[in-house]
Amino acid sequence: MKKLILLFVIMLVQQSYAQQEAAWVFFADKENVAASLADPILIMTQDAIDRKALQGTPIDERDVPVNENYITQVKNATGVTVLAKSKWMNCVHVIGTQSNIDALTNLSFVVDIEYANPSLNLFPGGTPLEDKFASEEIEASNTRITYNYGAAANQIEMLSGDYLHELDFTGDGMVIAVLDAGFPTIQTNPGFDKMRNEGRLLGTYDFEARTTNVDGTSSHGLNTSSDIGGFLQDQFVGTAPQASYYLFVTEYGPTETPAEEAWWVEALERSDSLGVDVINTSLGYQDFDNPNYDHSYEDLDGQTTFSARGANIAFDKGMILVTSAGNDGGGFTYVGTPGDSPGMLTVGTVDSNGNYASFSSIGPTTDGRIKPDVMAQGSSAAVISTSGNVNFSSGTSFSSPIMTGVVACLWQSRPQTPNNEVMQVVREASHLYSNPTDQMGYGIPNFEEAYLALQQLGIEDEFLLSNFALYPNPTSSIINVSFPEGISEAKITLYSIIGTEVLSTTISKNSNSINIEALTTGMYIATIFSKNQKISFKIIKK
Repeated sequence: MKKLILLFVIMLVQQSYAQQEAAWVFFADKENVAASLADPILIMTQDAIDRKALQGTPIDERDVPVNENYITQVKNATGVTVLAKSKWMNCVHVIGTQSNIDALTNLSFVVDIEYANPSLNLFPGGTPLEDKFASEEIEASNTRITYNYGAAANQIEMLSGDYLHELDFTGDGMVIAVLDAGFPTIQTNPGFDKMRNEGRLLGTYDFEARTTNVDGTSSHGLNTSSDIGGFLQDQFVGTAPQASYYLFVTEYGPTETPAEEAWWVEALERSDSLGVDVINTSLGYQDFDNPNYDHSYEDLDGQTTFSARGANIAFDKGMILVTSAGNDGGGFTYVGTPGDSPGMLTVGTVDSNGNYASFSSIGPTTDGRIKPDVMAQGSSAAVISTSGNVNFSSGTSFSSPIMTGVVACLWQSRPQTPNNEVMQVVREASHLYSNPTDQMGYGIPNFEEAYLALQQLGIEDEFLLSNFALYPNPTSSIINVSFPEGISEAKITLYSIIGTEVLSTTISKNSNSINIEALTTGMYIATIFSKNQKISFKIIKK
């Protein structure tokens, strides 16, 4: 009888678990939109406002917070738990039974429900902690390093990151956010003493536990962040040793659920409102504890998953996002999400000799785009452990932060450059740019070449910017172009954020207006060609 009772209880628990679903609940509107946009300090920091002004990134309704009264009403609904929220997509992430979630449509402000299980949608488009980072082995190092970069020398010099450091571009003034699984010992670890003592650890937050303690459920975040901002005298130097940092936990190690994508997007939004420049994500999503939520290869088009959509908005907001390609080279094979996002600089792994590492996930995306974008050392990469010692680790989790720091140093050299131009300069400076491959994308960037190209781009931009202008921006219908003295004609081409040409025409001083009413709402890149020079502008179609 006891066995029967136990079996019955287990069946009830399993049935209850099976009935739980995950979904995003979208709202109709927001409150105080006009007041917030008129005085944006109400919704973001001055650092964020300054960064957007420097790069010409508009502040719009997506930056206004979600209506807290709406969230409260959803929280009070029967059988529904709210786990995360997204202001950019004006929604909350919930779990509950399907019937209880469906009942939320009775709330007047709920306009749509999107289930993580695609089969439950009207129009349909686990792994324990030790396995989540299974291919990322950590081995203790007994080697004595006598040069300044110490164990990190090869991974920095492979990218010519040392060239930027010699020019005094070490990340000073740049703000980097690391989104990961946990940062235990971050407040005491000697590898982060310099960061803490100089006041460059700006803040921490765990979006799962809703606390500023970021010990989390893994030391993975501590290891990855050391590759950007860690420092041990004559033993180890991160790629952006003088940058400032926010550390955010968006993972819960014991489970793999869609809530982690929701927490990740929420952390992007927090980063944007704080004025973060560059974000590192050594995370990826493809399979979940509940296989009904798994992302298929067909989902990985850069537009379908919740995290990819969030990444695209973050790119639109002017940040540079760098992420791991993933360690599925011998399994699922392809780059997971959000690495499939066109707004992401997705990084694969090579070994210390620059050769492709077999575990590194490959491209292309399901819609045929090049992924990964670039490569860095992630096989036997140097990291700082929780004890403050130098160790070696393997995984695309480490190639991503190594790249992140060098990108931040490059952007420091010309911070007014739009994020899309910096990312493209990095791609074009990579050794396979003319002949990209599925395994390595555009290859290993040479940041000396990228720096020189960025400065030349700056010379061209400054010449034309003092003369050309596009207005109004944002616009819902017409773009006007003002011309410099001595130039009477130019060609203008508009591209979507994934690089697709959507409009191309020749304009003149006497016919300088372009109608874009037919284009869908969103961000576009307008490129003007004139007298063998070109300049790019961000255009927001309302």
